[in-house]
Amino acid sequence: MLQLLGLLALAWLGLCLLLFLFQRSLIYYPVSAGSADAASNLWLETPEARLRISARRQPAGAPAIIYFGGNAEDVAWTLPDLSAQFPDHALFLMHYRGYGGSSGSPAEAALVTDARALFDEVHRQHPEVVVIGRSLGSGVAVQLAAQRPVQRLVLVTPFDSLRAVAQRHYPWVPVGWLLRDRFESDLLAPSLRLPTRLIVAGRDEVIDPSHARRLFEAFSPGLARLEEIPQAGHNDISLHPAYTGLLQDAVTGP
Repeated sequence: MLQLLGLLALAWLGLCLLLFLFQRSLIYYPVSAGSADAASNLWLETPEARLRISARRQPAGAPAIIYFGGNAEDVAWTLPDLSAQFPDHALFLMHYRGYGGSSGSPAEAALVTDARALFDEVHRQHPEVVVIGRSLGSGVAVQLAAQRPVQRLVLVTPFDSLRAVAQRHYPWVPVGWLLRDRFESDLLAPSLRLPTRLIVAGRDEVIDPSHARRLFEAFSPGLARLEEIPQAGHNDISLHPAYTGLLQDAVTGP
């Protein structure tokens, strides 16, 4: 019995070690550069990476949207939908490091550093900047909003913290000890002072809706609104008829 328990303990420790070493391959799923319109590409040069930005330009002074996508999203294919929904906005969709032709490797600190660099570049020409973050991108968007003068914040299928989501998926692993990229949006939410909208999938099979509700509760009263699409799943929320109207109202509404 002691031998069996010892073998089980060793196997558990080995699995924990593998999860620690390869955790970022479970968080980030870089997509290669697609065949979307090359004319929409901008390149943002930073000291650490060369970042591809899928963009729709507008004259200086026009309102702008910066978009951060999910962990397996090719944001180049999101650009046409946003262009149709927001014809008067300049649009800037960031391909994370290692995604879609951007150099480098994704990690929380790197993504937030790049988000600040993109915001600073956009804000020089477009004083009114709305930030949209979807899924993983919601964690990037919240951190950016805590550090830069974002006008409005829109979070699609968001979570309270990546640690909490990972703990739900791996309840037998000491996630708090192992996780390096935590995206703790719930710790930053109380300090935010800008209009925020959370758009939640009622049937989210990846990020349980309870995580979005806990994030919503972390905001100061009156600043955030939570809108739920009951029949939507994590990956198909943007296909539901209600989504377009909710997103437009979140970006341009009162």
